[in-house]
Amino acid sequence: MITGPLKSNIDKLWTEFWTGGIANPLTVIEQITFLMYARLLDLHEQRDEKREQQTGRPFTKRFGADQQHIRWHRFMHEEKEQMLKIVRDEVFPQFRTISGEGSVFAEFMKDAQCMIQKPSLMESAVEMINKLPLENSDTKGDLYEYLLSKLTTAGINGQFRTPRHIIRAMVEMLDPDVTDRIADPSCGTAGFLTVAYEYLLEKYTTPQGVHTETVIDDKGDKQEFKTYNGDLLLDYREHVDKDMFHGFDFDATMLRIAAMNLVMHGVAQPAIHYQDTLSGRFAERYPMQSKDAYTKIYANPPFKGSLDEEDVDPAILRMVKTKKTELLFVAQILRMLKNGGQTAIIVPDGVLFGSSKAHQQLRQNLVENNELQAVVSLPSGVFRPYAGVSTAILFITKGSQTDHVWFYDLQADGFSLDDKRTEIKDNDIPEMVANFKSRDKAVAISEENDKTQKAFWVSKQDIIGNKYDLSINRYKETVHFEEVYDDPMVILEKLMALENEIVADLKGLESML
Repeated sequence: MITGPLKSNIDKLWTEFWTGGIANPLTVIEQITFLMYARLLDLHEQRDEKREQQTGRPFTKRFGADQQHIRWHRFMHEEKEQMLKIVRDEVFPQFRTISGEGSVFAEFMKDAQCMIQKPSLMESAVEMINKLPLENSDTKGDLYEYLLSKLTTAGINGQFRTPRHIIRAMVEMLDPDVTDRIADPSCGTAGFLTVAYEYLLEKYTTPQGVHTETVIDDKGDKQEFKTYNGDLLLDYREHVDKDMFHGFDFDATMLRIAAMNLVMHGVAQPAIHYQDTLSGRFAERYPMQSKDAYTKIYANPPFKGSLDEEDVDPAILRMVKTKKTELLFVAQILRMLKNGGQTAIIVPDGVLFGSSKAHQQLRQNLVENNELQAVVSLPSGVFRPYAGVSTAILFITKGSQTDHVWFYDLQADGFSLDDKRTEIKDNDIPEMVANFKSRDKAVAISEENDKTQKAFWVSKQDIIGNKYDLSINRYKETVHFEEVYDDPMVILEKLMALENEIVADLKGLESML
């Protein structure tokens, strides 16, 4: 949980970077990530040193005898000029060579650069980060999420942060299991993967492992928070820590942030890969990851842009011949799934009704060669302030058969649909999740299938007859009410009567004057 004082410390840290001349939000988070990592390395070293003293068992040290001065608890006491020099000239180079625990960062640290140039900023940043409860496993994930919530500008190529409550709904609807292998082919900050891990922690915690705490929020109101220790995950811990979560991106900054996000949430060695999953080089570099590899895939791929066909994996182009990234990602996700695996993908509405040959080819593939479980239409303001594009979520099971598709018209997500996105009471998400889990295909062929409601079924035959159009407006029925108007002569009589009343009132006033 993030309390008022902790939020205040993070806000102050953010302000320090901005006033110190580092204004790009991604750069700020990246630099904070580096410093958090430096402190975590020292905390892990201290933990292992204590364990060695207690058990007599040696461990692989992260810091040599001549590197003790670059440990966090040492350099933080130096004068600010010396502190900056140590961090810039010795700590950052060590990131590129570090091994052992935390080696998940090794690939992404090779180009790590210290962007902090002012000794006063380094001093303030180190002081602030030293106050953060990084040793508290229940708080670290929330802390990093709050830091990421400050990303208020969209990235290039249509990248933007997916709202956490939308991610949570998608994860709940596919209900991941402890044996799943979960991937995001365009992971960004790893929002889908961290929420999936949080969901599994809740799912695999006994009642005795749930800790409830009441805190006072910023408004002075009491709020109850629950933390889950995941005690039922212990037998699967190696799988969870090393092979359950896979993220891919070709932005090194995003990958560093994604790796730190998962580590802070409690995944020791997440499989975060520097790779464009649409490229032919993906299959060459990761042959075991590019096809039939995962049981669950969650994604919000980049919406805009097109790629040179020469750079795209030919296997994807055989499924859908196009340059549009949103179509290519859907095809690649299907390739990456194991047979019977499930995916939830956010797509722009154009994917649902686009009339090009590629659009129809992809939708035909979804319906004819897989089970298109559901299409959820999202309100157009869900991704504000990043973008106002209308989107939907596709739920697909690879290799199964489609006979009917469940549609849901999500009209409110609990937040206003303007750029401010303030919290409101109207929220269809709990109902949507519950209805998805309890949906019954028997309703699809009964009189209960009311297409005027938010949730309804559409047959495969109807979809084929509409050239595989998947837009909800194609199938949702509108109720028309007959409006009864008065006869024109009756309206005229009423107006004349009103006029007479006004004239009478005026004459009454004149007689009184």
